Amino acid sequence: MGKILGIAIQNYGTLKNVKMGKLFSDQRGNELDNMVAIIGPSGNGKSTLADAFGFLSDCIAMDVESACDANNRGGFDQLISQGNDERIHFEIYYKENNSSRPITYELTIGKDKTDRPCVMEERLRQRRPNQKRGWPLSFLQLVDGKGYAFEGSDGGQDEDGMDDGKKVLVELSDTRKLGIVTLGAMKQYSRIEQFLSFLRSWYLCYFSPDAARQVQSSAPAQYLNRTGSNINNVAQFMYRENPHGFKKILETIQSKIPNITRIEPMKLKNGQMVLEFWQKGFEEPFFSQRMSDGTLKLFAYYLLLHEKSPRQLVFVEEPENGLYHQYLANLALEMKKNVGMGYSRQLFVTTHSPFFVNALSPEQVWVLEKDSDGFSTVKQASAYDFVSSLVEEGATIGDLWYSQYFG
Repeated sequence: MGKILGIAIQNYGTLKNVKMGKLFSDQRGNELDNMVAIIGPSGNGKSTLADAFGFLSDCIAMDVESACDANNRGGFDQLISQGNDERIHFEIYYKENNSSRPITYELTIGKDKTDRPCVMEERLRQRRPNQKRGWPLSFLQLVDGKGYAFEGSDGGQDEDGMDDGKKVLVELSDTRKLGIVTLGAMKQYSRIEQFLSFLRSWYLCYFSPDAARQVQSSAPAQYLNRTGSNINNVAQFMYRENPHGFKKILETIQSKIPNITRIEPMKLKNGQMVLEFWQKGFEEPFFSQRMSDGTLKLFAYYLLLHEKSPRQLVFVEEPENGLYHQYLANLALEMKKNVGMGYSRQLFVTTHSPFFVNALSPEQVWVLEKDSDGFSTVKQASAYDFVSSLVEEGATIGDLWYSQYFG
């Protein structure tokens, strides 16, 4: 459970200072929706925003130095905003469920004395129970790997240095590793453990039809990997766990994919599960290696939406690539329906497609633009003049964007 109510990113490439949603440091914004679409012309920062989420995920899976080098990022000097010798900074405002108290996570990454990327500061804060105003207590604070953490589900240190709860002094041996990763592995730090679990549940989707066409060995997998190369392994897992339920999922997905009359699992002699796609007009089925890019992408997206234990945050880049435009509105509606109104899942999507955006509300759409200094700015579509009133009168948000009423 859990979702991001707001996020701020500073000095990450073209994202010199962007804020989305509601933050502890800026309470003026509205909480982010379960469905968040980011639009804007090419080169305005959509891929950089997606990569910022990927960078945070890589910092958890690896360490900050490795994350700076991973996925062709080119190291810290290539990541930090040009003309800036400061530090990369993230702020995440997070809530676990409707009745829980929000948590603020702040992460600052810079360079150490050896000129290598390191964690300069980490901080987790939360208000006291039944407290709706005032400064929250810090229950984790590390500066250059040294500081404190509070055990249990309550307590912390206030701005005057007064403690409330069980405080433990902490000194990390490696400042390239996040403190939440080290301490989140310990049950006594239950709030850190829960927040780390939320961050580890993120899924950054870089689906590649060519990767999905690869023949995989038998190895059931609960979740799709980033490229979708294990799509048959996921089908194998779902079929093994609940054959009847998986067939019903396939029936649902099949109804969403054009010209597909049936999808059936087939178990090979080696135990591997492959899928047969029955296309209209053909007597024999096709395997995934022969399916079109669009069919494979739609299948992967709908399979992702039917996960039994869904990842809590999913980020999809440009789902329209390789898809016929008329299918995008249905996909967007299915995504909106899937994330619902609660705290079980949040979906971020970057897109150029007005057909996809037409299915959304102005509150769910954010526009990235370039300022005169070359850095990105972000604005909620509902904040543009007349947009919300025009939508209330029957206009669609994607058509307004395409017609340059905003953005």
